[in-house]
Amino acid sequence: MDEYFDLFLNYLTVEKGLATNTLDAYGRDLSRYLKYLRQAKITSPDRISRSDVLNFLTGLRKEGLAPRSRARTLSAIRMFHRFLRMEKILTQDPTTLVESPRLLRPLPHLLSQAEVERLLAVPRGEQPLELRDRAMLEVLYATGVRVSELVSLRLSDLNLEVGCLSAFGKGSKQRLIPLGEEALAALSDYLDRGRARLNKSGQDQRIFLNRSGKGLTRQGFWKILKRHALVAGINQKISPHMLRHSFATHLLENGADLRAVQTMLGHADISTTQIYTHVIRERLKQIHQQYHPRG
Repeated sequence: MDEYFDLFLNYLTVEKGLATNTLDAYGRDLSRYLKYLRQAKITSPDRISRSDVLNFLTGLRKEGLAPRSRARTLSAIRMFHRFLRMEKILTQDPTTLVESPRLLRPLPHLLSQAEVERLLAVPRGEQPLELRDRAMLEVLYATGVRVSELVSLRLSDLNLEVGCLSAFGKGSKQRLIPLGEEALAALSDYLDRGRARLNKSGQDQRIFLNRSGKGLTRQGFWKILKRHALVAGINQKISPHMLRHSFATHLLENGADLRAVQTMLGHADISTTQIYTHVIRERLKQIHQQYHPRG
């Protein structure tokens, strides 16, 4: 089974071109599945039944794993068995009639436009790290990129003359996103006056560097964001993805086309983007209830 597992991960890497984070998630989920099969004394794929898959998922539920995590695990198991069928290792797929856990899709948490303005106003100094922080926050809100995409940006991904950047999202899919005047100005300022002082080796091509001259990590950016949010007086728990949610919601609130927002976010399915229209409707209902005389 371990040999088939390695072949499957190689298939996802080479032929599917999945992102590292996605591969890691699939690897963790399938390792757990294979451990269960070993404990059940199942050593060959053709001995796996629908009941085995259901028993495994039931065990995850009893352990308290959330429906979304169980659905993701089942998705990884489905892909694994489809791969085994494609390779003629299996003739039957035991996951065919297994239903995915029902998901109640939560509305994303986001910042108001006033909160975003307060956050963006925090890093106002002229030191390299302050110039960097200002540029990062402006770029994140202006483009809606994921934090992993932000910290992975390289100098070659920028086209400052046109005013856009190239982001590589899930599945290494590339998309062009406009920067906007404020983000472009903050980014240009950082590149002109801050980055060279951080890039001690002179060789790192990543845009956003830490004080040691190395590329900033997702965890590093998260800490920076939380520190600035505290200064801005934002009391709710904040994450980098909240700026992505805020980017999309504020665009739609101001009349942007849903398809355009989908393209900028890099969503393969427009139904993923439509969640933001639900956010807007919920906010309108809250405003109506709060301010209408008969609300």
